[in-house]
Amino acid sequence: MKTKRNYVIDFDSTFTQVEALDILGEISLSGNSKRDQLLADLKSLTDRGMEGGLSLRESIQERLDLLQAEKSHLEPLIEALKGKVSPSFVRNEDFFKENKDYIYIISNGFKEFIVPIVSQYGIKEENVFANSFIFDDEGKIVGFDKDNVLSSNNGKVEQLKALELQGDVYVIGDGYTDYEIKAAGLANKFYAFTENVFRDKVTAKADHITPSLDEFLYLHKMNKAISYPKNRIKVLLLENVHEDAVAIMKKE
Repeated sequence: MKTKRNYVIDFDSTFTQVEALDILGEISLSGNSKRDQLLADLKSLTDRGMEGGLSLRESIQERLDLLQAEKSHLEPLIEALKGKVSPSFVRNEDFFKENKDYIYIISNGFKEFIVPIVSQYGIKEENVFANSFIFDDEGKIVGFDKDNVLSSNNGKVEQLKALELQGDVYVIGDGYTDYEIKAAGLANKFYAFTENVFRDKVTAKADHITPSLDEFLYLHKMNKAISYPKNRIKVLLLENVHEDAVAIMKKE
């Protein structure tokens, strides 16, 4: 009998090319005179949290304090994120639809913007595990549900324990919290996803560095969108190649 495969996938900088709270900041702080500095502070907090240099709750709370966001900002955020899904995920939409019963989005982000994005790819809402915002009576985001295990350090580990998944478990993500699942013995392998961001501290812990979803699917003989991952193709550039051509090749 074929062993069941479960796929645990991160959201920010993995499913999407960006960190959603950074984009939310661009929206919520659009009229703030200190916008540029606040956005730089926001990104710094995000990076420190992803690399394990700041406790998760501190990272979340400090970012929410900077955001000054409201419920009305979520709709434009979701619209922006729809255009920021990682290209290799868009290419391999069939993978998500065909494996929807075994794909789990486990994120330290927020359900309010994650579910509308991943549901477009056939992922079940009940398979999405993430934090939730707390709003005040005026619709301002004032905090998050601290009873949710994903709001605290090692939350992804605790969440996966609670799921009690049967069969093989493969984790795909860009952050240290994704590696922690493998470190806890709850996954067969951790794949550091580097299509959008390369974190040295994370890739050093990975079983495999995957620069795109194509690479992951190729390794598991599941690739359909393309026959061979571009990152595995070696190109020899001869003399007098136009600089624009070189730039395009590097981008590809």
